[in-house]
Amino acid sequence: MCKGLSVACLTAWLAAQVGVMKKNALLIAGSLAAALIVPAHAQRPAFVPATDAVLTNPDPADWLHISRTQDQHRYSPLSQINQGNVAQLRMAWSRGLPPGVQESTPIVYRGVMYVMAPGGRVQALDATNGDLIWEYRREYPQGVAAAAARAKNLGIFEDMIYFGAPDGFLVALDAATGRLRWETKIDNGQITAGGLLVADGKVISNRTCQQSRRDFAFLAAHDARTGKEVWRFYTTAAPGEPGGDTWGQIPVEQRAACPWGLPGSYDPVRKIVYWGVANPNPYTRFKRHGRYDEISPMSPTELYSNSTLALDVATGKLAWYFQELPGDDWDADHNQERLLIRTRVNPDPKHVKWINPDIARGTAQDVVITVAEAGGMFALDRQTGRFLWGRPFPFDVPEFNFSVVDVKTGKTGANPEKMFRRDRETVLECFHNTRSLWQIAYHPGKNAIYVPFHDQCLSMESVNDSPTGYGRRVGVPRPGSDPNRFMNMARIDASTGEMRIIYSQPQPVNGSALATAGDLVFFGDLNRRFRALDADSGTVLWEAVVGGMIVNSTITYAVNGKQYVMIFTGNAQSATSGPLEVMPKAIPNPVPAHNAIYVFALP
Repeated sequence: MCKGLSVACLTAWLAAQVGVMKKNALLIAGSLAAALIVPAHAQRPAFVPATDAVLTNPDPADWLHISRTQDQHRYSPLSQINQGNVAQLRMAWSRGLPPGVQESTPIVYRGVMYVMAPGGRVQALDATNGDLIWEYRREYPQGVAAAAARAKNLGIFEDMIYFGAPDGFLVALDAATGRLRWETKIDNGQITAGGLLVADGKVISNRTCQQSRRDFAFLAAHDARTGKEVWRFYTTAAPGEPGGDTWGQIPVEQRAACPWGLPGSYDPVRKIVYWGVANPNPYTRFKRHGRYDEISPMSPTELYSNSTLALDVATGKLAWYFQELPGDDWDADHNQERLLIRTRVNPDPKHVKWINPDIARGTAQDVVITVAEAGGMFALDRQTGRFLWGRPFPFDVPEFNFSVVDVKTGKTGANPEKMFRRDRETVLECFHNTRSLWQIAYHPGKNAIYVPFHDQCLSMESVNDSPTGYGRRVGVPRPGSDPNRFMNMARIDASTGEMRIIYSQPQPVNGSALATAGDLVFFGDLNRRFRALDADSGTVLWEAVVGGMIVNSTITYAVNGKQYVMIFTGNAQSATSGPLEVMPKAIPNPVPAHNAIYVFALP
């Protein structure tokens, strides 16, 4: 997957866009005026601050985090729209957006929708009709490709909106007017590949990093009121630190594994932040170490790549870690959200491959659940990081890239049959961008996790003189898979680990899942279809066709007692282009670069 704002990455992406988008992207990147404030058309009520207590327990009408709550459930208690009436949904309003990459999810607070508009802008909209309340346009330096910014979400706290700008600044805006309150330089633009978590009066941000560079491989927490940095945690261990010897002889400044991607979660009782880290880079062991067997294929290796981190929210100190895939050879990111749930732990051996024999079966526990971009699912004890159970995701196949080699400790090992042992070798491994950067959902009433995924693997060639360590690298359908079931919706029992496929289609997906108290699961695909499924059977209960490819987003909210469901359309980067290349016949004429908001409600 193309990451960050490197010249090579942006050149490849921009080259793939239509001519008019190239022109508009350059206009946005190079000739934006200074911050533009658009006054509201009508007087709005006094702004009510979104306190820490509000963020911890949001009003069901609001959507205050990327997945509504700090535990990343993507579940809404709203039930006005339900199985009995969802077929009556109609478009309530729509609004066009500027050109550029779209990988974000908006927030909604007390009737106002705050949108990260492509091109590095922020807009506040009336959530009942899409009318503009204010817009913040930032003047970007020459060379900053604002149209390629990929940030995943905004943040809110008290009376401020937080934005990771493509020039590397964390920006705080007045939530009522859009005026700049403060800004803090953090990096060189890497923040726009990640997202924000607001917790405990802090804005916590992640970012991508360049090849073989540690300087931006960190999580940072800033005081939400002032912008002052509170702590910084580097996601690659240095010599002399715990885990520092797991990088072999690589100099500390070249140890790169970034926490970019979806933002983490927060436990307000334990005061712990949980965050995922992506692959080490460059992408092959050959390139990183000069030979494939320089480091162990067993965890811990190259910490904290492909790991779950538990950090003290006040200090940033490491409470525990768990490494899911050691010594990654394939850019197999494990940088998705971490679900925080309470469930009875009773994994079923018929469905779960790796089970800790010492778990207290049937007891209710606080757990961390992760489902990785490159396959694999883990359940860990939230307090200690102890391994509870894990399973290959979505399927157990010989090409799977890792295994759990010690079920008591959860120590993992990379699949030795899929490692690159020589230059110019091609390997087929599974899985690849199987769920990518759209979000999954958890329905607490059903204790079920909903995961839209692709049945997709990776064909990759090692090229040692390449800066990344690879040459030809393409997604491919899993050997023996059914092309009519390329995209699937998995329903996974959080207690037993049993997975059922409740919906399938040939067309790829980029839309996040949303579960509601109306016992519905919403998602949108790259074929312009927005659907509501029965949360148990997967039966399609409603479908709408919109103007473009649906990406991320998928939220629900209420204003004045009326429930709405919302999506963005547009283009993600390789998360969109990759699946379309794997399944070109599924969508013969995809609609690129159609950036818009679509909102639906009952008549």
